[in-house]
Amino acid sequence: MIHVDVTIMGQPYKLACKAEEERALREAANLLDKKMSAIRDAGKVKGNDRIAVMAALGMAGEFLAAKSGNGGPSMLDVQEKLDAMQKVLDNALAPQENLF
Repeated sequence: MIHVDVTIMGQPYKLACKAEEERALREAANLLDKKMSAIRDAGKVKGNDRIAVMAALGMAGEFLAAKSGNGGPSMLDVQEKLDAMQKVLDNALAPQENLF
C-alpha cells in the first residue's frame, strides 16, 4: 500500500491504495473535486456534506445512465430525479441549519 495526497475542495486528504491504483485514485479525486467545486460555486447548496452528497448522486446518476446504455433513463430523467432529491435534502436539512 502507498499513501497518496489529494486535495478536494481545498481540503488535503492522505489516502491509501495499491501502487497500481494510484493513477485511478488521483483521477477519481480530481473528478470529485471538479464536481464538488462546481456545485459549491453555483451557490445553491451550502455545507460540504450536502455538496458531497449532491456530487455523489450526480456521479452515480451519470454512471448508471452510461451503464444502462440505450435502454436506460436519459440524462434529462436522471437530472430531474437528482433535482427532486436535492429538494428533499434541502427540506430535510433546513431545520438543522437553523440550529447553528
